[in-house]
Amino acid sequence: MKAAWRIRVRGVVQGVGFRPFVFRLAQEWGVSGWVQNGEGGVDIHAEGDSEVLAAFLREMKAHPPGASRVTDAEVQEVSPEGHEVFQIRESRRGGRPTVNIPADSAVCAACLEELFDPADRRYLYPYINCTECGPRYTVIEGLPYDRPRTTMKDWTMCPDCAAEYRDPLDRRFHAQPIACPQCGPHYYVLRREGETVRGDEAALREAVHLLGRGAIVAVKGLGGYHLACDAENARVVRALRERKRRGAKPFAVMAKDLNVARELVDLSPEAEALLTSAMRPIVLARARRPLSEVAPDNGDLGVMLPYTPLHHLLFAYGAPPVLVMTSANRSSEPIVYRDEEARERLRGIADAWLIGERPIARRVDDSVARASPFGATVLRRARGYAPLPVARLPGGRPVLAVGADLKNTVTVVVDGRAIMSQHLGDLDQYEAYAAFEQTVRDLLNMYDVPLEETVVAHDLHPDFRSSAFARSLAARDHLGVQHHRAHVAAVLAEQNALDRRVVGVTFDGTGFGDDGAIWGGELFVGSAVEGLVRAGHLHYAVLPGGDAAARVPLQALAGFLAELPEWASEAAARLQLPERFVKALKLAEKGIQTFPTTSVGRLFDAVAALLGFTGAISFEGQAAIWLEHLARQAPLEAVYPFPWDGRELDFRPLLRAVMKDRLAGRDAAEIARSFHRGVAEGVHHAALDLGRTHGVDTVVLSGGVFQNTLLLTDLKELFAGGPMQVWMGREAPPNDGGISLGQAALAVVERPAQRS
Repeated sequence: MKAAWRIRVRGVVQGVGFRPFVFRLAQEWGVSGWVQNGEGGVDIHAEGDSEVLAAFLREMKAHPPGASRVTDAEVQEVSPEGHEVFQIRESRRGGRPTVNIPADSAVCAACLEELFDPADRRYLYPYINCTECGPRYTVIEGLPYDRPRTTMKDWTMCPDCAAEYRDPLDRRFHAQPIACPQCGPHYYVLRREGETVRGDEAALREAVHLLGRGAIVAVKGLGGYHLACDAENARVVRALRERKRRGAKPFAVMAKDLNVARELVDLSPEAEALLTSAMRPIVLARARRPLSEVAPDNGDLGVMLPYTPLHHLLFAYGAPPVLVMTSANRSSEPIVYRDEEARERLRGIADAWLIGERPIARRVDDSVARASPFGATVLRRARGYAPLPVARLPGGRPVLAVGADLKNTVTVVVDGRAIMSQHLGDLDQYEAYAAFEQTVRDLLNMYDVPLEETVVAHDLHPDFRSSAFARSLAARDHLGVQHHRAHVAAVLAEQNALDRRVVGVTFDGTGFGDDGAIWGGELFVGSAVEGLVRAGHLHYAVLPGGDAAARVPLQALAGFLAELPEWASEAAARLQLPERFVKALKLAEKGIQTFPTTSVGRLFDAVAALLGFTGAISFEGQAAIWLEHLARQAPLEAVYPFPWDGRELDFRPLLRAVMKDRLAGRDAAEIARSFHRGVAEGVHHAALDLGRTHGVDTVVLSGGVFQNTLLLTDLKELFAGGPMQVWMGREAPPNDGGISLGQAALAVVERPAQRS
């Protein structure tokens, strides 16, 4: 007799060709029944001999489509329904959706082959896609994921596309953005003077012509517009920097292919795997040849490969082999993604616009990743990664975690899955804040999450806009979560280890502490479940001007040297430091507009100022990046002391050593190298001591300071072969982009703060 199984498959299984895959597999194994999309994933009713059904299930779990991700397959024996064939049924919608929204994916090899095949009907068509690749999150307007709920709803499929869409054996079966030159959207060029060039080929040739002669072109991509220009044309890159008011912040570049990328940067196998993955992030790696206007005073370069058909066509038509491909905006603003907005807001920056007719449902920036000494790490989680779940958390009430104000992300916990939004930016910018509000609405609406049942978690900082927004929501509960505990908890959530006792080391620039001080050099012991107790910290310094010291390293230096009065006046006189330092030092000495701090980020700024970085920063982390770049230019010859007394890491001996060598005329690069190693050895000593004292064998490193690869390289060497293993974030960024995940994890276990 026939057996019958009802199988519910969860994970990334909608919009990625999973149903046709199941259909073909059922035909192969002689299984009858049906498959359909549901709120929780994909539902399958399978009938056949028990042995056949078991083999069918094993094959389905072992070899799913490349773009899918099966996290669970729940099987229940049911009564046979007497099916003679296997069918694909229409999606059903009933209760609250719990399916994972698929992320955008780079164009696949099969579509690329068709794109450049003169005999194919989609030859040179810039919107080619299939179930294995193309836009997802950036076109989805609602769930379940079907064409009427996407930005392709206004394009009616032609007979050929409709036939492919309905054929379960076709690669484009139920590919919701399916289109072709006869029935789909197209591209056109709008020149600054208002003249329009229509037709895909004509538009592409015009864009390539403009790029070749040194113009800046706004190019519409998956999640927004890029500003593109020839990366090896110093004049146009300088012009772009001036028009964007970019300061010295590096630009990302797009290389024509992997060979060109290898000429630009040193690629380890891990970095190359990131670069060529379906996510296609910007990968930070050591530069092989300088592009000084692209990344001034920076030894790294951010490189990505083409990920849309349009990008491949630009290079095929003769675009320069290395293009600056930076978010289309003015400095610090979010990426522009609406056509009218692009024409208006990029006036005066772009010389022309390459505009695609398909609307973008939401802005999604490029992701940024690095192959770090402790493994691949995402530094900005956006296109290709968002909004896929980053962790499984204990079930229960839904949670909304609104993150921090810098590098904001939002995390929603539904049915035990932590779903993190794309990078939204800095919320002091109006457009970023608007995107933040819209993203909260998007995620709550897509998953039908009622606020009256939801726990809303936010940062403890009283002035954060994200926290004020959270408190304004009519939610079931509001929970304040301390910033640095959230950093540690984010790593524990990714590791599925909320009950694991660890030593958590969190170094960053700014976070509101339990005592009202500006924290940023914290050591915790405990777990997310039992609580994270502050077991140590950087010795307190002061910050004259508070947050302003984050923008002017000289002010940070004045605050730290206020703890070393014997060196402060000598530094001002002998190093001829600017007047800004002297004024800040007076504020610190008198205690006027000064705030206590344990910030390691500001310690790095202070040392950078001592070694020559005496101007204001134009982007977050600039002084520390400059200091790391400087340190990489010298061998390690000495290690400065950074002692740990069981409670404090004392920066004063470290800073005295820096000052002494600086005044003695030692090479600045050598000083920077000794400083980095000193910090690493201090962290290593403190972590081992706390581990021994508390019986803990795992250390978590989190916070923006641990984006420094030289520091991580030293720590990797120091911890190697020792008693403690090291955990860092993988897809949740170590910077404030990971805060929302940590807030969500602590909200789930109801451990918002644990005072020391």
